[in-house]
Amino acid sequence: MDSFNVIISPAAFDQLSSYIEYLQFTLLNEQAAKSVWKDAIDTANELSNIAGGLKLCTHPVLRDRGYHLIHFKKHNYVMLYKITGKDVYVSAIYHTLQDYENLFSESITGGE
Repeated sequence: MDSFNVIISPAAFDQLSSYIEYLQFTLLNEQAAKSVWKDAIDTANELSNIAGGLKLCTHPVLRDRGYHLIHFKKHNYVMLYKITGKDVYVSAIYHTLQDYENLFSESITGGE
């Protein structure tokens, strides 16, 4: 099985950090913050092994641009990513209650 190099973009890292900070400092739930952080790391590690086997996104703009998504195993978050050779670029991380496909589509097209 081929292995991919997973690269988390600064924007995706900032998104994840904001979720962690919200859990830790607004909800005052340090255990939840640690658990989501661990789940993110575990998901990125899993992605390094299975990125090529996951389907493209269903949103037409994201699909046409080659984006895939992976759900966190234990929490309601997703990573949106593209594959370039042996590299997997995680471009965004969203909570699943967000309209993440449309939000991300608008962010990459500038609301065309």
